[in-house]
Amino acid sequence: MSRPTKCRTICYFPQTTEFIPVRDAEGKEPVILTVDEYETVQLIDREGLSQEQCSQRMQIARTTAQKIYDSARRKLADALVDGLPLRIEGGECRLCDGRNQFCQGKDCHMQVLYQIYQRMKGETIMRIAVTYEDGRIFQHFGHTEQFKVYDAEDGKIVSSEVVSTNGKGHGALAEVLNALQADVLICGGIGGGAQAALASAGIQLYGGVNGDADAAVEALLAGTLEYVPDVQCSHHGEGHHGGGCGGHHQEEGHACRHGHCTD
Repeated sequence: MSRPTKCRTICYFPQTTEFIPVRDAEGKEPVILTVDEYETVQLIDREGLSQEQCSQRMQIARTTAQKIYDSARRKLADALVDGLPLRIEGGECRLCDGRNQFCQGKDCHMQVLYQIYQRMKGETIMRIAVTYEDGRIFQHFGHTEQFKVYDAEDGKIVSSEVVSTNGKGHGALAEVLNALQADVLICGGIGGGAQAALASAGIQLYGGVNGDADAAVEALLAGTLEYVPDVQCSHHGEGHHGGGCGGHHQEEGHACRHGHCTD
């Protein structure tokens, strides 16, 4: 039996996840660069870290970092030389929690977010975030300007507050939710990249939901929330159909998580 893949720690998700050649892109199979491969390129080629430093930041062995980096460089070469579309998705990774001893102090992206969004949270609290606007569920995850954050205990809401996203969008919003220590996100339309970011942060997703935000949270706690388990809305058209992604009753244990990583 093969050993489970250890999750690779990443600082943040790429904001641009797809690159398409100006000419002759139609019908060509895209090169898939995984998020952990992207991270090695970002750390080694852009930040100028050594492979040893890269492995420390990603909390993996140096030989593993080297293999990931070599794979990333080959894929980038294929895309550039053959003029192929490039898409960044997938991989075995998790968001940095801001406590990595090799993070560079004030330069650590997640440490800054934790300073902005840190909230006390008891061990028995479920923290639920909802994309929010004027009392309702905002239907475009990547453009939400506010989350309403609820703390629930024993199936009841014990507190709530509205939190600004400070103009962040798409993958960065998953980092905000991670810093907020959210356990669950309720939203309308959401793209595949953002779903992957939430899964990497271990945040349960209930997408394709519309209507009153408070009522949706109450329904979640009661086990009656209608949502779309496999919501598929592109980042160009999230929620553009009046929130009408349809609905399904909550399936027991449903969560959009990666199940392949070990600590």
